[in-house]
Amino acid sequence: MRTLNLSQKPVRMAVAGALGLSVVAGGAAIADAATGTVRTSGATLTVRSGPGTGYQAVTTIKKGTRVNISCQTYGSTVSGTYGTSNIWDKIGSGRYVSDAYVYTGKDGFVAPKCAGTTTPPSSAIKDDYPYRGQGTGVDPWNFYKGQCTSFAAWRVRHNIGVAFSNSYKGQHWGNAEHWDNAARAAGIPVYKSPKVGDIAVRSSGTYGHVAYVAKVNSDGSFMVEEYNHVRSDTYSYRRATKGTGSEQFSDFIRFK
Repeated sequence: MRTLNLSQKPVRMAVAGALGLSVVAGGAAIADAATGTVRTSGATLTVRSGPGTGYQAVTTIKKGTRVNISCQTYGSTVSGTYGTSNIWDKIGSGRYVSDAYVYTGKDGFVAPKCAGTTTPPSSAIKDDYPYRGQGTGVDPWNFYKGQCTSFAAWRVRHNIGVAFSNSYKGQHWGNAEHWDNAARAAGIPVYKSPKVGDIAVRSSGTYGHVAYVAKVNSDGSFMVEEYNHVRSDTYSYRRATKGTGSEQFSDFIRFK
């Protein structure tokens, strides 16, 4: 990822580390590999078994650790120290970290693409919900198709890369009005201001409402994608504001 005025320059050397991680300890150069330095706001960076936040956490790496990147691939989008990225760095067998937390000296790919890497799905704002036009039945995540909750669950899974369902982290998420409290009970942070990728929650009304925050505007308003609000069982994209009114949202669940 980008440099943020850090002094280190990417170099090409590696040595095998513990737990299958390629932690850089010195001298030998390897063609086509690259190195990076873990930069987090906290103490450690989670290493996952695959390129996405929905994959199992297998270990952690301390802030400041230099790692060897054998290849890179696309995965779920993550916002980190160096901005937002959908690139994941392979640092060992079954070991991946988000490039958003790794200093490599530049944006984009710095190592070969991993085998099987394909172009990621478009991030354009559009109705890509797999059950559009369906207003009956239950989706694979145990929400009713065509409802705001089903679409929001799809966005969490597809855009954020979290394996979300109606029983995620042992909670019953149910109707939209319950989502903010379910998130708190599951240890997922809930904020009062939106960020792209958040699930916006309105608890008022018969069942409440949830939507996906697609853009935050400079005036504090934000754009949401949603289902079953403007018209029944139908997609809409609109400007919203913070508050408790029927067109507003008061809480924002941040799955990552």
